[in-house]
Amino acid sequence: MVLTAGVAQASPSGLQSDLDAVRDSGAVGVQARVVSPGKESAGSSGTSVRGRDVPVSVDGHFRIGSDTKTFAATVLLQLVAQGRVSLDDSVEKWLPNLVQGNGYDGNRITIRNLLQHTSGIYDYPHAVELEMATEAGFRKHRFKRLAPEKVVELSVAHPPVFAPGSKWEYSNVNYIIAGMIIEKVTGRSWRSEVRERIIAPLGLRNTTLPGDSPFLPWPHAEGYTLTGTGAFRSTEVSLGWGGPAAEIVSTTKDLGKFWRALLGGKLLPPAQLAEMKTTVPLGPNDAYGLGVIRHVTSCGVVTWFHNGGTPGFVTGGAVTDDGRTSVIVSLSNDGVIPGQGTAMTRLTDNAICRAG
Repeated sequence: MVLTAGVAQASPSGLQSDLDAVRDSGAVGVQARVVSPGKESAGSSGTSVRGRDVPVSVDGHFRIGSDTKTFAATVLLQLVAQGRVSLDDSVEKWLPNLVQGNGYDGNRITIRNLLQHTSGIYDYPHAVELEMATEAGFRKHRFKRLAPEKVVELSVAHPPVFAPGSKWEYSNVNYIIAGMIIEKVTGRSWRSEVRERIIAPLGLRNTTLPGDSPFLPWPHAEGYTLTGTGAFRSTEVSLGWGGPAAEIVSTTKDLGKFWRALLGGKLLPPAQLAEMKTTVPLGPNDAYGLGVIRHVTSCGVVTWFHNGGTPGFVTGGAVTDDGRTSVIVSLSNDGVIPGQGTAMTRLTDNAICRAG
C-alpha cells in the first residue's frame, strides 16, 4: 500500500482488506480513496508493473473511461439551466441530417434519449471495444483517429436497436452526439466547456482531456488487458475519437472531488440535478439517470456513480446522495475476471457503509 502525505492509513480490517480482496480476485493493481466529512483514506494493492513488485501509487493517473459521460451530461444540463437548450430538443434540431436514414429519424431522438441511453442508436464504439479485448484488435485500433461525424456515420450504418424511448441499451455514440450538440450550442469544443465549467472551477489539477495523445501523466500504473490465456500491456492508447464518451484522465482525488461537488449541488441547480437523478431501472439495485447510475448498497444507502472501462483500466466508485462521502476505485487492468466485479462492489459498498 502507498499513502499520500496527510491521508490516513487504510485500516487492515477495512479498506485495505477489501483492496487485497480485489487483488486476490486477479487484478494486477488497484487503488482507492475514501473521503467523508473530516476523514480521508487512500490505499492500494497489487503492483504497477506486472511480474514485478512495484507499489501502486494512490496518486496515480488513469483513464476514467465512461465516467467521462457524467462530465458531458453535467455540461449539457448546465446549458439547460441557462435556457440555451432543452432536454426535449431533437437531435435533428441541432444537428440536421446527422442521424437520418436506414431506419433512423433524428426528429424522434431527443437529448434526453441520448443522455439516458434510450435512443436505440447502434453502438459502433462498443464493437471496436470488443475487438480491442484481443491483442490483435488492440494493435489494430490503439492509435485510432476518427472525427465524431464519422463515428456517428459508422453507427447509423447499422439499423436501430429499437425505437427511440421504447427501451434502454447502453450506447457510447449517444455521448459523442451529445458532445457535438454542446459544440453547436456554445460554438466551442466540448473539451473547452468541460474545462471552463467543471475542471477549472473545482481546481481539478490532475484531470486532463488528452485528445488523441496516447500517453498518461506520471505517476501511473501500467495498464493491462487480461484475456483467457494471459495478458498484454495496453497502457498507451488513443481515445480522442471516443471523446465525451470515454476520453478523460484523472486521479482518485480529483474524481472524488468532482462527484462530491456534483451531488452536493455545486455544479447544477436543484431542478437539473433532479433531472439527472430521474432514472430507468437496470436491475434490483441499480438504475440509470442522465449520465449517472443509481446504486443501493448492501446496507441500504443510495449512491450514485458512473463506472468506466478502457483498455488497461477500470473505474468504479460510489457517492452518497448528499455528496458528502465518496469512494473512487481504479483497477490497472481490464478484461473479464470472475469475481473481480463482485470484489469491487464489495469494496465500494463497505466503504460507504462504514462511513455512514
